[in-house]
Amino acid sequence: MRVLVAGGAGYIGAHVVRALDARGHEPIIMDDFRHSNRERVGDYPLVEIPIENTQAVLEAFSEHQPEAIVHLGGYISVGESVRLPEKYWSNNLGAGMSLLTACSKFPIKAFLFSSTAAVYGDVEKTPIAETAPLQPTSPYGDSKLAFEKVLHQHGKALGFRSLALRYFNASGACVAWGVGENHEPEEHLIPRVIRALKAGDPVYVYGNDYPTPDGTCVRDYIHVLDLAQAHVLGIESDSLQSGMSFNVGTGSGFSVLQVIEEAGKQLEKKPNIHFQERRPGDPPSLVADPSALLKHLDWKGEHSTLSEVVGSAIAWETQREALYS
Repeated sequence: MRVLVAGGAGYIGAHVVRALDARGHEPIIMDDFRHSNRERVGDYPLVEIPIENTQAVLEAFSEHQPEAIVHLGGYISVGESVRLPEKYWSNNLGAGMSLLTACSKFPIKAFLFSSTAAVYGDVEKTPIAETAPLQPTSPYGDSKLAFEKVLHQHGKALGFRSLALRYFNASGACVAWGVGENHEPEEHLIPRVIRALKAGDPVYVYGNDYPTPDGTCVRDYIHVLDLAQAHVLGIESDSLQSGMSFNVGTGSGFSVLQVIEEAGKQLEKKPNIHFQERRPGDPPSLVADPSALLKHLDWKGEHSTLSEVVGSAIAWETQREALYS
């Protein structure tokens, strides 16, 4: 199947592209390298355009005739979205409309959207099921939820299968594929901790007064390989109804301090922890109930122990330093 992967040169997108290829699909990367790396493209076909350029998107659909779409081309920072809400609404909702416009003119079979656990906001009960109230606490979560709704409406109207995957914390890397996290600035916890520990720098923790066992935020860390596999299964499945949204996580949560402890253990470094003020928009705990995904797609997380997630991220950091130095 020809699959257009918007944001295919991003961290998660690069893994999705290679997972699709490994299953015999034909991925086509659409990216403008705004927040991604050209090195991740490899030998895959590339359409270098911003997705908000609707005319260019239409021309790309005309040329490549994709049968399915995976849309990962959104902004991802909770904190930045609070400071710059218009940036997140214009990209995460507005730019995505270019892809839906193209789908109205060039029929597709399936459209899979990269959503987020941030659509749930501050939850009272964990693990979180898809039936939990949808009450985002940031423009990031709000804009993702808005596109979910628009996507599902278009899927039903245009006759393609729409699917939203609500990511929890994508982590780790596939060193064999030569891709991993390389954001600038890096805001994700695990690579920040690894880099700080390797350099002998302080490890900054945002908030230690949350209503959690050790006062730091608790998150569900899903290995990016398991996340990529969920995308492949979602694209391949012909049993799903249009308009479905699934959590992708492990069902287990770890605190910021537990992650730092694991990284320190594997690197044999003693962390120098500096506590900072809370970041706006960060919920205390986000842990998935992934049972719906397991049931409907026969998916399971095979690589998502904290040890393997952190270990693969450490191995990638060594490779990243060589690749991007």
